[in-house]
Amino acid sequence: MQAIFETLFDIFYLLTVTIIGIKMIKESNTKEYKLFGIMAVTLGCGDAFHLIPRAIALCTTGLSSYTFYLGIGKLITSITMTIFYVILYYVWRIHYGINKKDNLTNIVWTLAILRIILCLFPQNEWTSVNPSLMWGIIRNIPFALLGLLVLILWKRSATKNNDLQYKDLWLTILLSFAFYIPVVLLADVFPIVGVLMIPKTCAYVWTILIGYNAMKCKKDVK
Repeated sequence: MQAIFETLFDIFYLLTVTIIGIKMIKESNTKEYKLFGIMAVTLGCGDAFHLIPRAIALCTTGLSSYTFYLGIGKLITSITMTIFYVILYYVWRIHYGINKKDNLTNIVWTLAILRIILCLFPQNEWTSVNPSLMWGIIRNIPFALLGLLVLILWKRSATKNNDLQYKDLWLTILLSFAFYIPVVLLADVFPIVGVLMIPKTCAYVWTILIGYNAMKCKKDVK
């Protein structure tokens, strides 16, 4: 039952964010929404490296038989998720007309590069049956700080500008991390915690839908 439900959910998720992303890239005439579309495609393609092997494993011989592929998939997903937040930062800059170069950009890139470098350390033991919990925490510290920074920027700007279209985007980021962090800390000890990845995924879908609906509203106004 788990295999069927999880596989169908993952297929729906991957197709939804990827198709929406492609539509945004093709239909938009603005840099903001094209970038949002690239962000959505990055999300879908990156997660596919982990979710597709997981679906195959669940529907065949089990997760233990696909440890290597699942580990490599998690590594790729960790990197693409970092890129996701960097792109979301630049969408924020474009949307609110932030043109000046400031320390924020340096901080964003420093956290993103640090996160990716930490992900590449062999101590992460991505392909191990029991990967390092300590390194799971270490590599997620700059990632969480990056997410927090982007969250604050969107929250402040949306509130200041009374931006109804993007007023909830900060909340999608908050929810995604709220569901993700317990999985990082507890999933190896309490596997049931892994179910939180479902609402976490829904939060990301919500993020993409916010951008897509904003694009549609702008087109309708014209």
